[in-house]
Amino acid sequence: MPKNDAIDPELVRELANLVTETGLSEIEVEKGDLRIRVVRRLEPVSVQVAAPAPMAAIAAPVPAAPSASSALAPAEPVRTQPGSVPSPMVGTAYLRPSPDAKAFVDIGSTVAVGDKLLLIEAMKTFNEIVAPRAGTVTAIFVEDGQPVEFGEALLVIS
Repeated sequence: MPKNDAIDPELVRELANLVTETGLSEIEVEKGDLRIRVVRRLEPVSVQVAAPAPMAAIAAPVPAAPSASSALAPAEPVRTQPGSVPSPMVGTAYLRPSPDAKAFVDIGSTVAVGDKLLLIEAMKTFNEIVAPRAGTVTAIFVEDGQPVEFGEALLVIS
């Protein structure tokens, strides 16, 4: 009986390595009464987003480096753009209630506080993301079915 209650440190290491190798943000394993959940902190991602400018300056002579840095460069202003609505969780964004339905909002849509903007599926639960303020949707940064991270800008309400 004590063996079932003990947590195998090697299993925890294997799960941590699996999370890192696959790029997952978390993994959970359950066997009987034992439940192990390994979560990878995602804060360093925002540090990496801020880092391309110095890296691009070092790699500037290489033609491929500027295109790579220019692909990353818009991500930082998007996160700090006034009126952006950040994702409150990690999950999959859905712009419509079902594949054959009309999108909740489009660019140019006028929204009021509390209007449904999109859904984020996390752990098989659909979470409504509602407008935090009234205004017009001026940009949508995610596509239907796209994975999103915590804090990632979903859209802009101006």
